[in-house]
Amino acid sequence: MFKTVIVESDVKQLNILKKILINSSPQINIVGEVTELSKASDVILNTSPDLVIINLVSQQKKYFDLLEALMPIDFEIIFISSNEKSSLKAIKYNPIDYLISPIKQNELQNAIKKAIQKITDKYVSQQLELLLSNIKSAKNINLHKIAVPTLEGFIFIELDHIIRCEANGAYTIIYTTNKQKILASKSIKEYEEILPSYQFFRIHNSHLVNINRMMKYNKGRGGSVTMEDGTQIEVASRRRSDFLKMFQ
Repeated sequence: MFKTVIVESDVKQLNILKKILINSSPQINIVGEVTELSKASDVILNTSPDLVIINLVSQQKKYFDLLEALMPIDFEIIFISSNEKSSLKAIKYNPIDYLISPIKQNELQNAIKKAIQKITDKYVSQQLELLLSNIKSAKNINLHKIAVPTLEGFIFIELDHIIRCEANGAYTIIYTTNKQKILASKSIKEYEEILPSYQFFRIHNSHLVNINRMMKYNKGRGGSVTMEDGTQIEVASRRRSDFLKMFQ
């Protein structure tokens, strides 16, 4: 769930926003509702939201002063305003979107989707950086699980349950022993850096395999491996020597 605060002085409009969010975005958890700008800072600081939706009504300078007081901002922002000129000042705060009121439901839904994706990517990056830092700083680290991002949060997978990881552009498809096929929003190179090298090997640009889940090595120019799920994967010729050394 993504914690969200709504800053909206019009109670009727606040209820409309809440209704749209509740009906169309189940991942959103509204943790704060602010109708008085003077209380916005306390609510945001006390709830630590992932997302803040702000309707810039009259005296917009006060709203920007609020954001200045909260700098550095560690949450995403969606602005709503009836004045397009305000968007120039709003750009400074790198908002997810700038919606013109009266807002359309589909526009708000699209803005929420973008916010969820950006928040998810941020969480995943932080986790990957932490794991990578731990691996580099601790020789005897015992890593058992990896976090794979979904729109709802993370799926934690036992390393031994991963059969293989397959590159899919900037994404990675992770195949598991219980026949899951999970699309992760990080590149295969990042998973290669995180997963322990004694257990996982990048046999090809497109594949990172769990050597404990290999069934057979087939000879050839580079050769190929047959995995537990029946997939046969080519071993790149330039990686063949390093790959075979793992078993000597």
